[in-house]
Amino acid sequence: MSKNLKFYLKDTIRQMVDFSATAQSRGVEPPPVQKPFLPEDVVLSLPGPREWAGIGDLSVREAVASRKSRRSFGGEALSLEELAFLLWATQGVRRVASPAAVYRTVPSAGCRHALETYLAIFRVTGVARGLYRYLPLEHALVAVAHRDDLEAAVVRAALGQRFVGNGAATFLWTIVPARMEWRYAEASYKVIALDAGHVCQNLYLACEVVGAGTCAVAAYDQEAADTLLGVDGESEFTLYMAPVGKA
Repeated sequence: MSKNLKFYLKDTIRQMVDFSATAQSRGVEPPPVQKPFLPEDVVLSLPGPREWAGIGDLSVREAVASRKSRRSFGGEALSLEELAFLLWATQGVRRVASPAAVYRTVPSAGCRHALETYLAIFRVTGVARGLYRYLPLEHALVAVAHRDDLEAAVVRAALGQRFVGNGAATFLWTIVPARMEWRYAEASYKVIALDAGHVCQNLYLACEVVGAGTCAVAAYDQEAADTLLGVDGESEFTLYMAPVGKA
């Protein structure tokens, strides 16, 4: 492997960044913490924590002990409560402190939370099949697209890994680099990758609570995944994905 590529996994780069010249230090307003949506967009509100009568309790010890990558899924649908819980566990908002600091259920370098969560929904009770984006601030879904070949398109984006289209829903995370670059400039990219790991691990543990399984997927066709989600591949691009389904 090229030493130049390994460099971005080291924190040596932090010593090379002029933090006095970052957008934050120059007084530039931070990028929005969430992609905007239009007034005419179809938005589906999700049940919040106080409404999760169907979500059971599982100790952290039990969830960690039983967590594993699962690639075989049955045909059972996820309930709307279960999906809402999984989304809250991976990107839910705990407190909005300021436009530059929104505290969520997962850690993020400098509280920058540069990820966006998309969902290819195949079988979720009360939600039409299609592509959606999670709105953490509203705890809601916004419709992105509906297409007849959704499962096949997700599998193509995952380099033909069929199990990625066999669950009840597939999580697809994109990154908006400008959110992290605003504070950390060239030191952003290592911590962006770390943040993605935090999010997916929470998904693993939350799946154990609802009797579902998931498998982290980092091998995908970049162009196909970006095209599927309708992102430009520069200001926003796909970083990670994970199918979720009942056994």
